[in-house]
Amino acid sequence: MKRVAIIGAGQVARTVHAPYYGSRRDELELAAVVDADQARAEDFCRQTGFGRAYASVDQLLEHEDIALASVCTPNRFHCEATLSLLDAGVNVLCEKPPAMTADQAGQMLTKSVERGCLLAYDFQHRFSDEAQLLKRHLSKLGGIYYVEAVALRRCGVPGWGDFIDQRLQGGGPLIDLGIHMLDAALHLLGFPTVSQVEAVSFRQIGPKKSQGAFGRWDPARFSVEDSLFGALRFGDGGLMRLSTSFALNIRPANQLGLLFCGDQAGATLYPAEIFRDVAGELEILDSVPPTPTDNHARCLAAFVNAALGRPSDVLATAQQGYEVQRIIDALYRSAEAEQPITL
Repeated sequence: MKRVAIIGAGQVARTVHAPYYGSRRDELELAAVVDADQARAEDFCRQTGFGRAYASVDQLLEHEDIALASVCTPNRFHCEATLSLLDAGVNVLCEKPPAMTADQAGQMLTKSVERGCLLAYDFQHRFSDEAQLLKRHLSKLGGIYYVEAVALRRCGVPGWGDFIDQRLQGGGPLIDLGIHMLDAALHLLGFPTVSQVEAVSFRQIGPKKSQGAFGRWDPARFSVEDSLFGALRFGDGGLMRLSTSFALNIRPANQLGLLFCGDQAGATLYPAEIFRDVAGELEILDSVPPTPTDNHARCLAAFVNAALGRPSDVLATAQQGYEVQRIIDALYRSAEAEQPITL
């Protein structure tokens, strides 16, 4: 029986991580939760069946023998919590993004290697039926030279948590939403070398409004970008465009997906289709209908199974998390410097 802990007693811990771990009580003991707000941690235990509440990771590790842990804190605390857990020999699933900076993600990667522990990240879109169809058949596209990644909301500023606070989150829609499609694209492409990035970011709507589809926020506290548009150049000369927003005056309420263009065929994610042109007519080569699946649960299952000795080639590794964070870092630096960044 492996003992599991959750670090951070917020929404994603309550609605995603705790229910999944609770579904595997035949293999996992719900040992403890950590939150700086002791009352919230104790309430979390009462609501989810976890055993004990602690105010810090140090307290947890002093009193508990833990085998697995989920890190569900605000982004600012991912690195510190993960390093402490890894140093104690704990296998860690960290919520996205890996950290606030590439340097922190690099430290986490190094520590996981040094301690021989599993470190993985909750990039759940890899686990969708749509992504897995494309992964199996993307070779039908031939040489892929152009990719579009889109994660846009018309007015989807999160009205809860710390998503608008630069100090705690490290950024806005790029690090919160765009990172999902960036990771999915890189995963499907086999993590090609990225040679250069360029980005432009804006903060035009968040500081001027106070309510949207996801509740109210304080415009005076809005210190992240509300949209960012970037381009990645691959080592083989290919190009990827990335568009992401919390708030943008577009017609759809939400847009999420990928487009791949190859010299033999094209493909999209959401909906998942592989297609080509035949004498001016569109031919669908493969597709999968939209299917409601719990991709978070699939990711957590892969993490637990890997920790139990049954590894998954879909699970986002520490190395891949570092690569994604390095690109996120470079996009933010490019937007700030208003010039391309060479990697």
